[in-house]
Amino acid sequence: MRSTFTGNAGSYRFTLLAGAAAFALAVPGTAFAQDQDQDQQPDVEAPESSNVIIVTASKREQTLQETPISVSVTSGETLEQAQIRDVLDLQTVTPSLRVSQLQSASSTTFIIRGFGNGDNNFGIEPSVGVFIDGVFRSRSAAALSDLNMVQRIEVLNGPQSTLFGKNASAGVISVVTKEPQFEFGGQVEASYGNYNAVVLKGEITGPISENIAFSLDGSYNRRDGYATIVNLDEGVSDRNRWSARGQLLIEPTPDFKIRAIADYSKIDESCCQVSTLVAGPTAPAVFAVGGALDTDFFSYNTFLNQVPLNKVDNYGGSVQADWNVGSLTVTSITAYRELKNLQDQDVDFTSADIVSELRDQRVNTFTQELRITSDFDGPINFLLGGFYFDESIKQDSSLTTGTAARNFFTLLAQAAAGDPTFSFAGVEAPLGLPIGSIFSAGPLTAEQFSMDNTAKSVFGTIDFEPIDGLVFTAGFNYTDDKKNFALSQQAFDELANINPIDTFITLATSGAVTTANQFRALPAASQQALSTLAFTQCSASAPPPNCNPLLPLVGLSPFQFQPPFLNLPNAVEPGRTNDDKLTYLLRASYQFSNEVNAYFSYATGFKASSVNLSRDSRPVFGDYIPGPARSNILAPSSPISDAGLAVRNLGTGSRFAGPENAEVYELGVKAQWPGFGFNLALFDQTIKGFQSFLFTGTGFQLNNAGQQSVKGFELDSTINPTDGLVFTFAATYLDAVYDSFTESPVGDLSGLRPGGIPEWNLATSATYTYEFGSSGNRLVSRLDYSHESNTPINNGLPTFGSNPIFQREVNLVNASMMFQLQNGLEIGAWARNLFDDQYIITVFDGVAQAGTVSGYPSQPRTYGGIVRFKF
Repeated sequence: MRSTFTGNAGSYRFTLLAGAAAFALAVPGTAFAQDQDQDQQPDVEAPESSNVIIVTASKREQTLQETPISVSVTSGETLEQAQIRDVLDLQTVTPSLRVSQLQSASSTTFIIRGFGNGDNNFGIEPSVGVFIDGVFRSRSAAALSDLNMVQRIEVLNGPQSTLFGKNASAGVISVVTKEPQFEFGGQVEASYGNYNAVVLKGEITGPISENIAFSLDGSYNRRDGYATIVNLDEGVSDRNRWSARGQLLIEPTPDFKIRAIADYSKIDESCCQVSTLVAGPTAPAVFAVGGALDTDFFSYNTFLNQVPLNKVDNYGGSVQADWNVGSLTVTSITAYRELKNLQDQDVDFTSADIVSELRDQRVNTFTQELRITSDFDGPINFLLGGFYFDESIKQDSSLTTGTAARNFFTLLAQAAAGDPTFSFAGVEAPLGLPIGSIFSAGPLTAEQFSMDNTAKSVFGTIDFEPIDGLVFTAGFNYTDDKKNFALSQQAFDELANINPIDTFITLATSGAVTTANQFRALPAASQQALSTLAFTQCSASAPPPNCNPLLPLVGLSPFQFQPPFLNLPNAVEPGRTNDDKLTYLLRASYQFSNEVNAYFSYATGFKASSVNLSRDSRPVFGDYIPGPARSNILAPSSPISDAGLAVRNLGTGSRFAGPENAEVYELGVKAQWPGFGFNLALFDQTIKGFQSFLFTGTGFQLNNAGQQSVKGFELDSTINPTDGLVFTFAATYLDAVYDSFTESPVGDLSGLRPGGIPEWNLATSATYTYEFGSSGNRLVSRLDYSHESNTPINNGLPTFGSNPIFQREVNLVNASMMFQLQNGLEIGAWARNLFDDQYIITVFDGVAQAGTVSGYPSQPRTYGGIVRFKF
C-alpha cells in the first residue's frame, strides 16, 4: 500500500511498508494517511520506519519524528475506524486535549494541558486556536462540523504564537482535509445506531482537465435525543446537522497551485440535557407553582417548559495559493466566513414557566495570511509570515419571565422574610406601581452587544544547522490587536429599577436630590441627617417621617438580579482595548541517530484581551464604588458617580479581561525503531493573567487569574509485536496550580489546584488486522480506552459555595470491527462508551434558585452498524 502526503510547501510521496504497518494506527502522535494523489508526484523513498507521517505543525513539511514540537496526530483512517465524527470525540485518542459541550450544541470549550476558555460567550476568544485548512475559526461554534474527508488532525500542545497569527496561547488544533485528486475516486458511507442514529457521508474527487481537479463531499447526521423532557414528551440532546463542501485544485504549472474551498454547514438541534444535582430550598416553590424537576442525575429525564432550540449556520470560503520559486515557497491564504448562532431555551431548567433566554449572534470574519518559506541546501532556512484578522460580532439577547414567575418569586420572598402573608402587591401599592407589574409575564431584559476586532501580526522562524543533525531555531511574533465594543441593555422589571434608599432620599427632598453630586452639594449636616434617616427602621419610637418606610425593601435585593445596565461606551468607559505584544521562541534540536531526535525549547505566547459580552458585564471596582445597599446617591466619589452616569442598583464586576501571557519550557525526545516508537515531552508552562470565566446561568463572570501554571509530561508510544497487531499507549500528567488568583468569583484560590484539570489522562488502544490469505480481504478490530483521573470539577460555585466540591472521573471504552473487502466494500459495527460510563461534565448554580446545583451528565452508550464503499 502506498500513501501520499501533500502539503503547502511542496509534495512528497512515501512508500510505506505493507501488511500490518499499512493500516492507520489509533495513536496520538503516530498515524498513517490514506491513499491519495498517487499519480501526481514523483516517488521518494521513505525512511526505514512503519510510522512515517508528514505533518505541517511547524508550517513546513516534516516527518512527525523530525518535528521538534509536542504534537499529537490522528489520521483520517483512524477517525473512520474509531468512529470519531467531530472534535468532541477527538479527546478519546488525544490525552492532552479536553473538549466539552455544555449549554447548547454550539457551546464547546477546547482545553490543552489544562488551559482553555471560550465556550458560548462570543466576546471571549478561545486560548486554543482551531485552524481548518489553515483558516482560523475564531469561535468554537464555527469548528463543530462533522469531520469529513479529513487527512489528519494535528494537536499542537503549548503556546504556538510564533507559527500562528492569532490566539494560540495554550495550543492549536489543526484540521487538514484531503486535496482534490487527479485520479477519479471517492467513497460513500451509511451508519445506523441506537437512538435511531443515521449518518450518511460521501465524497468524490477527480480531474476536470489536465490541470484542474475537483472534490465534493457532504454529510448528514441525525439522531433522536438520548434524554427526555418528561412533561412535554419530547427528546433532548439530539443530533440534526448536515454539511457540504466543494473544492477546486488548479495547477497551471508544476510550481504553482491554487486550492479553493467553499463550505456550508447547518445545525438545528435541541441541546443539551441539564440535570439537577442538588435540589435546594427553592425546590418546594417550583412544585408549588406547578413545576417539577428530577434529582436522579443520570436518569436522562428532565422537566422544561419549552424544548431548547439551537440553530447554527456556518459557511465561508478560502483560496490558498502556493508558488515555488527556486528554493522559496510563497503561500497566501485568503478566507471569509460567516457564523449565525440562535439559542432559545428555558434557563431555570424546571417545567415551571419562570424564565427563558433568547440569544441571536452573528459573526463575520475575514482573514489573510501570507508567508514565505525557504528550503535551502545550506545551514540556514527561514519562515516569514504576516496575518491580518478583521471580525465583527453582533448579539441580540433577552430574558423573558413566564407565567409562573410572580408566584414563584412571591414564595421565595415569603420564605426569606419568614412572612407567609408577603405579596409583591404590598410593594407595588406604596410605590405607585401597577398591581401585578413586578415579575409579570413578559420581557425581563433586552440586550444589544457588538464588537469589532482587528488584529495584525508578523511572525517567523529561522533555523541554523551548523553541523548535521544540530539545529538552532529562533522565532518571533508581533501582534497588534484592537477591539471596539458597545453594550446596551434595557431592564423592564419594576422591582429591579427601585432602590429603597435612593427613593427615600429623593422623596424626602421633594425630588431635589436624585444623584450623588446633588447629595454632596447639600450641607454636611443635611447629608448626615438624610443618611441616618434612610437606614432608620420605622417603629413606635421612630414613626414617619423620622424613619424610612421603604427600608424593608432592602431585603428584596436578591430578587433584583437583573438591575438596570450601564451602557457603554460612556464618558468613563471607552469600550475599547488595544493590546500589542512581541513573543518569541528559542529551541535547539539534535538528531542523535536515524532513530532518535531530541529538542529543548523556551517559548512565549500571547492572547489579547477578551470582552464580557453578557448581561453580567459591570464596571470594574474603582471606576465605580457602590454605596450602602447599592445606593447611587450615597455612593463614594468615583469616576462614574462623579460623571452622573450611575444607574439604579449598579454593581461592579468586569467589562473585559486583560491579555494572557504564556511561557513554556519543554524538553522532548522522539524515537522510532522497527516495532516500537515513543514520543516524550516534559514541560513547565505558565499563563499570567489567564482569562477565567464562570457561567452563572444567565450570564458570565470574567476575571484575570493572576497566574496559573502546570508542570507535567506527555508520552505516547506504539508497539507492533507481530504482524497485524499494534498496541498504543499515551499518557499526560498535569500538576496544575493557581500561583495567584485573589479575585475569583469564589474567593482567593491562590495556591490551590484549578478545578476541572485531571492529574492523569490516559489513552490506549489495541488494533488487530487479520488478513484472509492472498484474497486482499481483511478484518480490522479495534479496542480503545481513555481515562481521566478523579478530579474536582471546579473550585466551588458563587451561590452554592464549595461544600461539597463535585468530582468527575472518566473511563471510556470504545470498540469497532470492520470487514474490508478487496473490492472496496466495508461492513462493520462500532460502539462508543461501551460500558455506559457515567460522569458529571460540569455544574453551575441554579438560575434564581439559591442552593440548587444543575449540571450536564455524560452521554450514554451509543452503538451501531456501518457500511462503506470506496472506489
